[in-house]
Amino acid sequence: MPAFDNPFNPHVRLGAACTCGKHGSQAEHDAGSARDEPAAGDAETLNARVIQSAVMRALFPRDATRRRFLAAVGSSGALAAISSLVPFGALEAMAQDKGPLEKKDLKIGFIPITCATPLIMADPLGFYRKQGLNVTLNKTAGWALIRDKMLNKEHDASHFLSPMPLAISLGLGSAAQAMNVATIQNINGQAITLHVKHKDKRDPKLWKGFKFAVPFDYSMHNYLLRYYVAEHGLDPDRDIQIRAVPPPEMVANLRADNIDGFLAPDPVNQRAVYDGVGFIHLLSKEIWEGHPCCAFAASKEFVSTMPNTYRALLKAIIDATAYASKPDNRKEIAAAIAPANYLNQPVTVVEQVLTGTFADGLGNVRKVPDRIDFDPFPWQSFAVWILTQMKRWGYVKGEVRYKDIVEQVYLTTDAKKRMKEEGILAPAEMPRKIVVMGKPFDVAKPDAYVESFAIKKSA
Repeated sequence: MPAFDNPFNPHVRLGAACTCGKHGSQAEHDAGSARDEPAAGDAETLNARVIQSAVMRALFPRDATRRRFLAAVGSSGALAAISSLVPFGALEAMAQDKGPLEKKDLKIGFIPITCATPLIMADPLGFYRKQGLNVTLNKTAGWALIRDKMLNKEHDASHFLSPMPLAISLGLGSAAQAMNVATIQNINGQAITLHVKHKDKRDPKLWKGFKFAVPFDYSMHNYLLRYYVAEHGLDPDRDIQIRAVPPPEMVANLRADNIDGFLAPDPVNQRAVYDGVGFIHLLSKEIWEGHPCCAFAASKEFVSTMPNTYRALLKAIIDATAYASKPDNRKEIAAAIAPANYLNQPVTVVEQVLTGTFADGLGNVRKVPDRIDFDPFPWQSFAVWILTQMKRWGYVKGEVRYKDIVEQVYLTTDAKKRMKEEGILAPAEMPRKIVVMGKPFDVAKPDAYVESFAIKKSA
């Protein structure tokens, strides 16, 4: 078998006799031939080769298969094909950890809700500036507009609902564009709020005919509401109505009696109590303790072409998330993000959400310190669960390649490395255990999980 080009290093030939695929012969492999090494001090070449070679081996662990692939498509074709799936530029820059920012002036979109606390507070509290970034936060009216501004490249990165990057990457509800989840913005932090006229209807079995609002079809709010009512015997597509309403408009719709309730992000729930139009029926953490809500994401193109900027941005967000996770900082943060250019809410409303000491609209003052919490790690098991609910309710049809999808969208390796650099303990256990309303989720058996539910979308 003749030698052929190595697509990851055109100066190195691959031959039939080398077991690793990097050398012209096994003898060169064993000897660590000098011709295969970069020039002295050429660390960047070495970093690039190590990363590219590792990716190649992960994709084609068998030597014979790897060689057949290279022989079939050629060096440039192999590199182009694999580069379309793997952000080599970002990986190499992260391995080197040096280089100037490709872009310092950034535009980031957000919806005015407490789920975006780390992303928002990073502006007034200086976390972006610390990383050399000049960030403009663009308050946006709704999730469809957030999505469209990202697709049109009006925003460099954005606050997203955690299912949205999956949906956009799959082309669900929009043109497909590869997105990467850098961090989870918050865990918990939602609630089911009902109109005050329904204080005598706390049993979900009494909710037939109710009209509910959620922020977006591709949202944890939608999937958790569907899960909750289905566990109480209601078909969410037949027994109730669910409509998408931007969070800033939810309280007004509840006041106008256009809806009976909502599963919404805060401070929407607390504002309904503050205005005397609603009461908190259930915190979302009572459905799933530690569930994800919102995420911070960028396009795969941004991650790949601006690796140093992406790294700085990720560091800023992770630092802000760590700061927000400390209860002692919550009142300071509430004061920083309550003003009109951010949440546009009374400070007391934001404080009640962030501190977890709050009026529930039923005459009680509750103390739930983890009503909302902040953990940046983008667990891939979160994404698999989200995809099961997309399939359960007919948002995605046919076979779902769960592992392939989540590994391309949720960047766990990047997050873990940046957390370690910032002195933040990254999780060791993989994957995170998930229990929703007492039912464990086995991330290794997603299709069986979907089929286990009595109520789901008919095929």
